[in-house]
Amino acid sequence: MQATVAAYLKLAQELRYALREHHLEVYFEPQLNSDGKIIAAEALVRWRNPERGLILPNDFIKIAEDTGLIIGIGLFVLQTACEQIKTWEKDPRTSDLQIAVNVSARQFLQEDFVSLLIDVITASGINPARLKLELTESMMHDVEATSIKMESIKKLGVSFSMDDFGTGYSSLSGLTRLPLNQLKIDQSFVHNMLLKASDAIVVQTIIAMAHSLNLEVIAEGVETEEQRNFLLANGCGLFQGYFFSGPLSIGEFEALLFRQKSPHSC
Repeated sequence: MQATVAAYLKLAQELRYALREHHLEVYFEPQLNSDGKIIAAEALVRWRNPERGLILPNDFIKIAEDTGLIIGIGLFVLQTACEQIKTWEKDPRTSDLQIAVNVSARQFLQEDFVSLLIDVITASGINPARLKLELTESMMHDVEATSIKMESIKKLGVSFSMDDFGTGYSSLSGLTRLPLNQLKIDQSFVHNMLLKASDAIVVQTIIAMAHSLNLEVIAEGVETEEQRNFLLANGCGLFQGYFFSGPLSIGEFEALLFRQKSPHSC
């Protein structure tokens, strides 16, 4: 136990240093439509540790949440995403791309979150319609307060997606009170939907619910053509996952995008 605690504290200290010394990076996972066209990207943080190499979020986000570093990390990802949006706005090949940014409950619940967001949008000079915030169902415990804050943000032109939908405890009545634009089907359901009838029913229900509420629906964690075809046949036309591409550095993402847009590409 002592060794575990010591390792935890050491990693937390290294993470604090990494945030201060700019050792964090943002990768981009493509989001595609039913035609296979990249229409957006999800911004995902990575930690490039000098000794450990590239560290994935599963190995440090919990520590970031426990220590409060998640607020600084979230701000870094948001600023980086907005800077990238502004860069893309200058190129006709990328000017219509949207970037989705995950917002943790701790970050969203800050009293000054809306003003911080306004500051980031203003400083970057982006079209807010190119920015999408991904929230989780854990923020729906106080639906009224969440809805009020979301409405303030939506007036700026920013859109919202409910991430990992189906894994939380949101009620349908609460869902209808939030100004959402999109539901994201959790990858756990996508992974098992061709293996378990119950998961297939959950996926079909989420898609039908999204359509009934006039919301977009996107599936994450799509790994096979069979999964894509099942989703498409059931009315889900937006996808992300390793069947298409994993998270990429900005250079890799743009290379993939520009190959796709090339008139000589298949």
